Amino acid sequence: MRILEATRENIALAGRALAAGGLVAMPTETVYGLAANAFDEVAVARVFEAKQRPSFDPLIVHIAELGEAERVVAHIPPAARDLMAALWPGPLTLILPKREEVPELVTSGLPSVALRLPASEVARALIQAAGTPLAAPSANPFGYLSPTTAQHVAAMLGERLDYILDGGPCPIGVESTVVDLTGEIPLVLRPGGMAMETIAAVVGRVELFDRSVAQPTSPGQLASHYAPHTALHLVEAGGLGRARPREGAVALCFDASSRRALAEGSPGLYAQLVCLSESASLLEAAARLFSLLHDLDRDGWSEIWAERLPEEGLGRAVNDRLWKASEK
Repeated sequence: MRILEATRENIALAGRALAAGGLVAMPTETVYGLAANAFDEVAVARVFEAKQRPSFDPLIVHIAELGEAERVVAHIPPAARDLMAALWPGPLTLILPKREEVPELVTSGLPSVALRLPASEVARALIQAAGTPLAAPSANPFGYLSPTTAQHVAAMLGERLDYILDGGPCPIGVESTVVDLTGEIPLVLRPGGMAMETIAAVVGRVELFDRSVAQPTSPGQLASHYAPHTALHLVEAGGLGRARPREGAVALCFDASSRRALAEGSPGLYAQLVCLSESASLLEAAARLFSLLHDLDRDGWSEIWAERLPEEGLGRAVNDRLWKASEK
């Protein structure tokens, strides 16, 4: 494994490795992805092997330009075309009927495929250099924290990859929003980097996935996912002061106001108080989430106690990741 600066020459080198069946970690605007040729079943199998990922969790296929969608999907409904035109490239994944050529290993045997056109120029350049759409889940061991820097990938996957393209920290920091367009009403299967309000402004009515559904139809729907090794407990906003943490626990507050209220109202309850965003910015909280959890996990706290963010915009995505990472 080599970490490569995302220069034109190194992107071309990584693209040749992908075309030959290799694995490359690539930066996107959301998180780093573990990329393989989407039409090479052996390469895709290496992705599952590297991540130790259950075969029933589908992968997202990434394309470099709109015209490549027809290589992957069998039919693009009007709502999908509207979303593609308005919100691509960006942190939005669309579930659409797949072409027969897409391996079932990519879609976990489902008749639909998850498709995304990333905003990252490095990611799109790599797809073009590989000459093929890329299947790319997050570049982390299955169920663990998603990586937002090349160093996160190197620490977690190490020698399982051919190359890691270093494009710097991911500016959004949580995975893409996934919208199922195979039914009559667009259904958000996974909240993420694209707010539901933004999607609704394009297509009108949008509904949110019901967690009681047992069989996942897209990435990120499993109930336990994105988890640190340190036990994480999730409470409602303002509830950290009523918790009963073990000695040596750390509190993850939303903002400086929440941290100050906790310090004044429950002094000494936690060994340390940290916050996702000093200024209560949902965008900053989303961008910092995984990196901060990586740091807390590495620091050896007995537990992590986190409070929910406002259930709006990117706050939904952060709450979704915290819920999946938490003890049930």
